[in-house]
Amino acid sequence: MEFRDNKAIYLQIAEYVCEHILLGKWKADEKVPSVRELAVEMEVNPNTVMRTYELLQNKSIINNKRGIGFFVDEAAIDNVINYRKQQFIIDDLPVVFRNIYLLNISFDELENQYKTFVKENFNA
Repeated sequence: MEFRDNKAIYLQIAEYVCEHILLGKWKADEKVPSVRELAVEMEVNPNTVMRTYELLQNKSIINNKRGIGFFVDEAAIDNVINYRKQQFIIDDLPVVFRNIYLLNISFDELENQYKTFVKENFNA
């Protein structure tokens, strides 16, 4: 995984985990990779993955079954959507709005681009 410099690595790993859940790659009550497995896959220190898992536990996205491992929470999809939506509104949307304003992009243009994006990336 290529990490960006502008955001903490553990938060970028949290985005990765959340995306896997939203895309249905990791389903409710399924075991997620162990801290060590994900650390090897991401090429990071296990403490970084543990910090990610603690964050996701606090958001009720994953849960820890002692001695067994971490599992996707039953309400993970709703919790991921709420968590990611808040992140997007706070961190990303102001930048998008600024660019829309500065570049004088119309809502019609945005709608067309959005529909094209969804069609090309999600076959919807």
